[in-house]
Amino acid sequence: MSKLRFNITMSLDGFVAGPNQSVENPLGVGGMALHEWAFPLAAFQAHGEEGGEVNESTPVMEGMSENVGAGIMGRGMFGGGPGPWGDEPWNGWWGDDPPFHHPVFVLTHHAREPLELGDTTFHFVTDGIDSALEQAKDVAGDQDVAIGGGASVAQQYLAAGLIDEFEVSVVPLFLGGGARLFDNLGGARIELEQVRTIAAPGVTHLKYRVLR
Repeated sequence: MSKLRFNITMSLDGFVAGPNQSVENPLGVGGMALHEWAFPLAAFQAHGEEGGEVNESTPVMEGMSENVGAGIMGRGMFGGGPGPWGDEPWNGWWGDDPPFHHPVFVLTHHAREPLELGDTTFHFVTDGIDSALEQAKDVAGDQDVAIGGGASVAQQYLAAGLIDEFEVSVVPLFLGGGARLFDNLGGARIELEQVRTIAAPGVTHLKYRVLR
């Protein structure tokens, strides 16, 4: 059965991006350090590049794209800054050949025509998280829907009780500020079942199933 899930990297003090995020510095001050565990992995290498490491994080990285038929992300994760898109809207962070290879539904307050880059089509959804999920599930069929970020999007779906499972990759780092993952849940009681724990170089991966 299709699931709604996400994978995200978090500092030990609970942040998934550093302070002072901007178009020039989308991960905020110090935020790039959150992902240093992933950069050396062969499974992280894009566009057919060779080389890279294989370690305990490899199945986690490979699993992020397995059985995913559609994605959901926020405007900040797509890129382009806040406000109306303008007459010549930017095509986001992901270049001419984004790594998703499935339709992606972007939550935004500003309408825009679908954007096709490589084999990924970005659809811009202005009527909320339920609409984005419904559209994503229609496209994904029996496959899963993956939330690509950022923290606000994950929070909204968690608070609404719509997440089925998630994996948090915790790095031994205190960022001291920024975008905290588990804020803004509206006091919701969320019970979890731990599925697995993987200790790897520079990171510990914690996977949970949401109990209902």
